[in-house]
Amino acid sequence: MNRIFKNTLLFLILSAIFLLSGCASSPPPARAHENICDIIAHDPSWYRAAKKSESRWGTPVSIQIAFVRQESSFVHNARPPRPTLFGFIPMPRKSSAFGYAQAQDGTWDDYRRATGNRLARRTNIDDALDFIGWYNSVSNQRNGIALTDAFNLYLNYHEGHTGFRNRTYNNKPWLINVARTVESRARAYESQIPNCRLPSGLCIWPFC
Repeated sequence: MNRIFKNTLLFLILSAIFLLSGCASSPPPARAHENICDIIAHDPSWYRAAKKSESRWGTPVSIQIAFVRQESSFVHNARPPRPTLFGFIPMPRKSSAFGYAQAQDGTWDDYRRATGNRLARRTNIDDALDFIGWYNSVSNQRNGIALTDAFNLYLNYHEGHTGFRNRTYNNKPWLINVARTVESRARAYESQIPNCRLPSGLCIWPFC
């Protein structure tokens, strides 16, 4: 009986964690996307999550939030558009990218294995920001990219670490422009943060 009780209790705890990890906040209104103070005011938990990731992996809050702004516009279940055949027959998506960070299936699995965070979900902002921090730390380790270099961090993020080394981005002028936009936005966010009303009670990894 005790064993059945313990197994049932464990199941309930894991189920609760799973459900909580699926909680998602509504995106800030479009007019707030260019001001990190408005983003923080919309949902202070995003700043706490970004600070936690920064403490653990080293990527500044401003760069993390700029990545999410570019990748999903803060929509928790964002996906690439689904192409259609003859204008109305749905076809498979060209990418498995999903969630706040637009992480692809294989890379997300790599993250969960590397961090032991088996219950991580791409629709959870804490997990998504931790993923961005982890990925950028790998970019730093493998390709020597400074964790404050938003431009080259984003090129790694988009092209993959091998693609970056092979300079595949040189054939994608549009991607260079996007990376510059991410860099510019990260700089703007960084300059705005000192003027923000920041939430108290920050959670710093691993004491969370």
